[in-house]
Amino acid sequence: MSINSIFKRRGGRTHPREDVRYDMPVNEKNLQEVFADCGDFETRQVWLGGRQISGVSVCWLDGVVSGTSISEDVIRPLSTNPNLARAGSAAECMALIERGAVYSYSVKRRGTMDEVAGDVVQGCCAIVFDSAAQALTFEVKTSNTRSISEPTVEKTVKGAKDAFVETLRTNTSLVRRKLHDPELKVVQTTVGRKSATQVAVLYVNGIANEEIIQELQKRLDGIDIDALTCSGDLEQYVTDAPRSPFPQLLHTERPDKFAAELLSGRVGFIADGLPIGFLTPAPMAHFMRVNEDRSQHFMAASMPTILRWLSLVITILLPASLVAISMYHQEMIPFRLMVSMIDAKQKVPFTASIEMLSMLVAFELIQEAGARLPNPVGDTLSIIGALIVGQAAVEARVVSPVAVIVVATAGICGFTQPSQDMLAALRIIRIVMVLMAIALGMFGIMLTLVLMVWHLCSIETFGVSYTEPLSEKGVWGSLNVFLQFPLWREKYRPVSLRTYDRRRQK
Repeated sequence: MSINSIFKRRGGRTHPREDVRYDMPVNEKNLQEVFADCGDFETRQVWLGGRQISGVSVCWLDGVVSGTSISEDVIRPLSTNPNLARAGSAAECMALIERGAVYSYSVKRRGTMDEVAGDVVQGCCAIVFDSAAQALTFEVKTSNTRSISEPTVEKTVKGAKDAFVETLRTNTSLVRRKLHDPELKVVQTTVGRKSATQVAVLYVNGIANEEIIQELQKRLDGIDIDALTCSGDLEQYVTDAPRSPFPQLLHTERPDKFAAELLSGRVGFIADGLPIGFLTPAPMAHFMRVNEDRSQHFMAASMPTILRWLSLVITILLPASLVAISMYHQEMIPFRLMVSMIDAKQKVPFTASIEMLSMLVAFELIQEAGARLPNPVGDTLSIIGALIVGQAAVEARVVSPVAVIVVATAGICGFTQPSQDMLAALRIIRIVMVLMAIALGMFGIMLTLVLMVWHLCSIETFGVSYTEPLSEKGVWGSLNVFLQFPLWREKYRPVSLRTYDRRRQK
């Protein structure tokens, strides 16, 4: 890792500190100048093999590295190895250290201050030789990280119980435990001028399309921001249509699902500090699938998939349809249902439009408050909002029971979506549908549907249509979107991914 890569991006713009020059010679004094006013920067003079040699020091950042590893694997062998004491020059000492005089699994020789400082901030300690104007860096990162735990969002009954964590190398190792194949490639890059966050692109060589791999790496290399601190810092710069509310990157916290998608021909990437993996291309139909479907019988897995698609239609159309029918198309309501609705609506002072909008806004407020509060308080708030406040509003004749039932049904159907990003997009569409229904009735609903379908058909995700296979394979070719076929029939990988090896099984 290079500090220069933080300040100097590929566009040629530079943003260094004016009082620090990273092209200075490599020595302890200059390194202390680079880390001036850094209370966690530590340096220590050492005697090689017990013989005093001036200008040799060990430097590191406290808290980023393991103190035990520095003491036992670096400083102790430097001080006790007699071969270092007999070395005649700094170059000979560095050669002995590179051959194993220091107990570390990795060593890098650095000749610029830019490289030395970059390794130090990434969790390395540096042995600086002032006379040679060079340094040797060893990776001694601290192990104080969150341990591997069960998935919290994508829970499973039959699947694996491990989930990604915030450490990049741990996450790549979890994927390699699923794919014991040297063709699994891990290509790293750096994103963020200040954070210098490591991002790893993963793919299976010989399966994934080379054009998708190169395009993803190009977009990652083109990100020019100060820091990568959340998933949005990646998604908004990598996707093809960042203005669209619909998600275009499939993300998962499960290594087994990540590995399965890599075998399908997709390309994934993982960022250090984020406990999720991203996958692309990701058509809309893929957000309706869960990894648990492959663990069940194909008949049992088909029913939940159909319910998810049905719930998608209900959650965006039901509130708007009630408003449109109540305001413009009363003749569409069956007589007995109309009598019941009129009886419940007689003492409600608000119109159907105001009633539905207020209920939707109240539902969104309860959902947002419940998500931001601690779990016990959030659960209590949901019960109070749904039962006590809702029941009180009906009894006080503020809203009609039909509106409460419709909003609750639409909300429950929305929660069946496996992807929270897709749910967020559907919530926006639901509000837009209601507003168009208020303005134009059923014509407004149909106009919104046409515009939404046109928008979905115009989106591409890394060269793959967002509506694939619904828009490309016809009715019979799109059945696998709604049904789970037996796994022994899935002999080929998706054509849309343009994989080099199409055959999945014999």
